[in-house]
Amino acid sequence: MSAPPATAPMVSIRGVEKVFGASQVLFDINLDVAAGETVCLIGPSGAGKSTLLRCVNHLEKITRGSIRVDGSLVGYREHQGKLYELRESEAARQRLVTGMVFQQFNLFQHMTAIENVTFAAIRVLGLPKAEAMARGRELLERVGLGDKLGSYPSQLSGGQQQRVAIARAMQMRPKVMLFDEPTSALDPELVGDVLEVMRDVARTSGMTLMVVTHEMGFAREVADRVVFMADGRIVEVGGAREVLDSPRHERTRDFLAAVLR
Repeated sequence: MSAPPATAPMVSIRGVEKVFGASQVLFDINLDVAAGETVCLIGPSGAGKSTLLRCVNHLEKITRGSIRVDGSLVGYREHQGKLYELRESEAARQRLVTGMVFQQFNLFQHMTAIENVTFAAIRVLGLPKAEAMARGRELLERVGLGDKLGSYPSQLSGGQQQRVAIARAMQMRPKVMLFDEPTSALDPELVGDVLEVMRDVARTSGMTLMVVTHEMGFAREVADRVVFMADGRIVEVGGAREVLDSPRHERTRDFLAAVLR
């Protein structure tokens, strides 16, 4: 496993394990992600990639270990050497540091694009409506939907809905953006527009990105590092081209041979 980034980590994962009932799905996960870094998590289905991502913002509770984002323990507080789980209201407030874009778009169907983007900023962050609307319009224009402010999700394609979801996450000004296979539910012809928005976010936002993806071309182009997972474990970590072009582990080579042929 490669050494952690030289800069202070924005995300620090230490000894994380996750058990669902009788099944263990994450085993001793250790990973640092530096501020401003883009890390892509790749691997076969069932490898634990999405579960790990959901643990980073406490949508899934870890069974063992610890996760810190920007120095703060995720989902727990420490007192006299013991960990106490946060109340749901406290955990929800903490999640504001980590924006998440899901496989499914999770938009409010009764709200327009601009309303979806501004609702939480007004209700949760307490932004004045005029300020939230101005930034919402700016973000929708940035993702190529400046002409769709008043459109409802049912009037938008899947790719357009996902771009609204990205704008909504960015509206909250998170320090970390988590993307959980954001193109997997899209028709092939719609994938490119979403990936282009993600490229722009990676290049220009300065945010830390963790991306679960099956898009190897995107990972090669955008990721600072690639993490290959299999069977609930991190098998290999390294620079994007290092892992994708010259993987060290046979399990990584077998996976890439299957997906790139």
